[in-house]
Amino acid sequence: MTFRLKAAIALALLLTACGADDAAAPIDYKTALAQGDGAGAELALKRELERGVPSSRLAPFLGEAALMQGDLVEARHWLAEAAFAPDVAAHGFHMLGRLRLRERDLPGAGQAFDRALQDAPDEPELWVDIARLRYLGGEQAQALQASRTALALGPGNPAALLLRAQLLRDSAGNAAALSLIERALKGAPEDPDLLAEYAATLGEVGRTREMLAAVRRFAEAAPQDRRALYLQAVLAARAGRHDLARSLLQRSGDLDRAMPAAIVLLALVDLENGNPASAAQALDRLLVRQPDNLRVQALLARALAAAGNDHELIARFAGRADSRYLALLVGRAYEHLGERSKAATHLDRAFARPAPPRLVRLAPAAPLSVTALRDPADGPAAVALVRGLIAVGRANEARTRALSWLKRHPGSADAMTLAGDAALAANDPRAALAHYRSASAIRQPWPLTKRMGAALERAGQADEAERLVARHFRNEPANNEAAVMLARRLDARGERHRAAVLLAHGRLHGG
Repeated sequence: MTFRLKAAIALALLLTACGADDAAAPIDYKTALAQGDGAGAELALKRELERGVPSSRLAPFLGEAALMQGDLVEARHWLAEAAFAPDVAAHGFHMLGRLRLRERDLPGAGQAFDRALQDAPDEPELWVDIARLRYLGGEQAQALQASRTALALGPGNPAALLLRAQLLRDSAGNAAALSLIERALKGAPEDPDLLAEYAATLGEVGRTREMLAAVRRFAEAAPQDRRALYLQAVLAARAGRHDLARSLLQRSGDLDRAMPAAIVLLALVDLENGNPASAAQALDRLLVRQPDNLRVQALLARALAAAGNDHELIARFAGRADSRYLALLVGRAYEHLGERSKAATHLDRAFARPAPPRLVRLAPAAPLSVTALRDPADGPAAVALVRGLIAVGRANEARTRALSWLKRHPGSADAMTLAGDAALAANDPRAALAHYRSASAIRQPWPLTKRMGAALERAGQADEAERLVARHFRNEPANNEAAVMLARRLDARGERHRAAVLLAHGRLHGG
């Protein structure tokens, strides 16, 4: 969109807002930027240029306005040369850093932020962006520290509160993040990012009615924001209105192809609507991006089974049917093809008496002979190499490699988790726990909780393992696997009624 067209649209909007009051003052660019109105700010800034204000004084703000509108070409025009007047240079380099972040130029973003820090070391939103840069660069521990600095400098700053809430949610759960989001909303009640995060977090903790109200607020505050349609689709799917959920996702542009959560949601909707082939195609694309995602694997297997693609189901999952569910689907597929002996092997495994939960080794996507030749500086290659070494029983060598990777990336939660996996494989649960606890202070997804539970069990701390799973379940009540794990523990102690309640809860949430 050209500047003239954008300016004409912005002017029309301004005139509409003014109505018959022709004497109303035009919006100030700083006010427009504060309100998130990039088009209005750009119009006001161009007016300042026409009045003779030097471009070096306005370039940081013109770049900011362009970034708000997603126009990276225009932002680059104003920011890339770094031709900023001294009194606005800090803001200019801050915006240049944001541009480089959007371009995925992490070193360039770091250089720009460092330059901005020289003149504005106490700017909370600069520290927010520094934290996001560090997180993207694998320095999660340093990102946490930067987020604390941002919040200390701006205790009421909505951006600092939102970032802190997001990071706290990763480590302590959704309930812990809610209070910070609510605090941020008091200062910025119409902020789209805050409202989107608030609605999603309410949904995660099971407060569906409040989520619905928050989604409505979000849709009113940002009617063009596609995330509102996704959140509405989540609510529709949970209410069993699958046709409506699909319609909402399709109206969200390419969100149902770009956002992993939206891809999974649409696949589930297609399965419910009797379109398993469509669901399988979407899940197959997602599995290319997330090859180790066990839930996506199970969903893809379910979609292939529902579509009657028995040959493909067997080809893809017969060699990795470690779970009872995958064993059942593969067994049924063999049965449909008349291969009864192979079907019996898998079905016996599926219907055998449930064994206690245990960790299994994740096979790497490529053979060890291949991963050993790859660049060890590459993160996925390092993970594949350590997994390959564990899979062939070379646990001590895997541990050496994992510790070397952690030494190179001491702030990475992924590197900490990998070191813990290698220590656990080497039968050193206490060392594994130390690594896992460091990682969980940054981010504690359910797979990490399971690993920690296994390490605690092996270290003779079964009661602490149970408390760990219970805490995770309280923060993530829709986690059916956690519910079943706790139910087994209660049943073993003779607490049959509480176990039955948890099992019913697990079935309600897809267990």
